Amino acid sequence: MQNLRRSLISYWILLTIPVLLVMGCNPFTRTQRGAAIGAGAGATVGSVIGKTAGNPALGAIIGGAIGGTAGAYIGSKMDRQASEIRKTVPAASVVRKGYGIVIRFDADTLFDPGQSELKASAHNHLQNLAVSMQKFPLTNISVTAYTDSTGNAAANLSLSTKRAEAVKDVLATSGILASRLTAAGKGESDPLASNNTAQGRQQNNRVEIIIASDELNRQASNKRSH
Repeated sequence: MQNLRRSLISYWILLTIPVLLVMGCNPFTRTQRGAAIGAGAGATVGSVIGKTAGNPALGAIIGGAIGGTAGAYIGSKMDRQASEIRKTVPAASVVRKGYGIVIRFDADTLFDPGQSELKASAHNHLQNLAVSMQKFPLTNISVTAYTDSTGNAAANLSLSTKRAEAVKDVLATSGILASRLTAAGKGESDPLASNNTAQGRQQNNRVEIIIASDELNRQASNKRSH
């Protein structure tokens, strides 16, 4: 009985090591953490990112069951792309998560209040972003726009949908294949902060662009076709 108990404990420790490496070991690089996630926690990370993006299906693309070597390779590529975007699009917040990148613009950076037509400066930001996206073609891109809770909910949903489509259109006309792009408006849903303060409303009024690696999906599809 004691031997069985020791075996079970050892098995549990082996299962949790990759997750602990990702969550608690700051000395590890993101690439190393990518390998650790891939060894045992890719699907979990995917679901978290899917929730963050307001798109659960996207979580499966970013997470998935990724082997350690493949995870490190993809993680390294995503690290390079995130670093490049931070330099070329300083107006956006860029966060690496799992096997994806979350790019967040305050809506005021891209649009005038209550409007769905992009500012002239917004075109520059998005065109610079598209240049980076062209260098990393094996990714899917999801554009999601949100509003705060001021005004009518239905109007907010319509506004956010038009804004997401406007951003998608600029990326498409800047050389990104339409097959890589999706767009959705979420209105006042999924707030990041309280709508009771001006600061909170500013955070909630945003556009998020999620770049997700699609390399493993493509590899699996190629294997199934042969």
